[in-house]
Amino acid sequence: MSQSRKHHYSQHFLKSPKVALTLIGHSNIRRKDTVLDIGAGSGVFTFALSKRSTQVIAIEKDKQTFKKLSLNLENIQNVKLINKDFLNFNLENLPVKYKVCSNIPFSLSSKIIQKLVNSNNQPQAIYLILQKQFAQKLIIDKNNFTSALGVKFMPFYSAKIRKPLHKNDFTPPPAVDTVFMELKKREEPLITLEDKNNYNSFIDKCFASSNFFKKYNKNKEKKPSELTSQQWLTIWQNYNKKG
Repeated sequence: MSQSRKHHYSQHFLKSPKVALTLIGHSNIRRKDTVLDIGAGSGVFTFALSKRSTQVIAIEKDKQTFKKLSLNLENIQNVKLINKDFLNFNLENLPVKYKVCSNIPFSLSSKIIQKLVNSNNQPQAIYLILQKQFAQKLIIDKNNFTSALGVKFMPFYSAKIRKPLHKNDFTPPPAVDTVFMELKKREEPLITLEDKNNYNSFIDKCFASSNFFKKYNKNKEKKPSELTSQQWLTIWQNYNKKG
């Protein structure tokens, strides 16, 4: 399946279903699963996922690309195609306990992850091809700086890089290093779902204002990007106690 669409939003397409199948092998996607493919393009990932899951729901915004996607996958029974902008898609229309596996546009990575983890119907697992530098900032409790986004979803998802990719896996080849990233939903969230919005606002304030952050953080030498998950949970509790 070739990919002729212009690469808007810094999107680089997988060359073949073989590469996609290899990546799926590094996930916990199983035959019984329903999987969402965001920005399906001409269907390389969608085709591979159809071989490894019960149902694939593939979303593609571009009308011309969607026509090609439809032609490429017209004889595959367990694929549902949707011509829509994912950022306007209602995730509550999906089955409970679905998973995500996608090669998304790099420039939309943050918006897509936020939509998924903030949904009332959160996916059980999220597998995305991301820029390596962006992905590393999503991982907490490692010897690297963590972004506000990584801290926000930490109570609900663990984050891990499953596999590095080669530039020649894509067309066109990206100028940056890329990885296959896993966000896996925790069996028990570290804060309540009811507190999610307040927690997100608290994290935004901590990253935006050093004075606000220092008010609740006892370790004055540490920046927000340098705290561990346990330290964040502690200052969140301090914040709630002080009101």
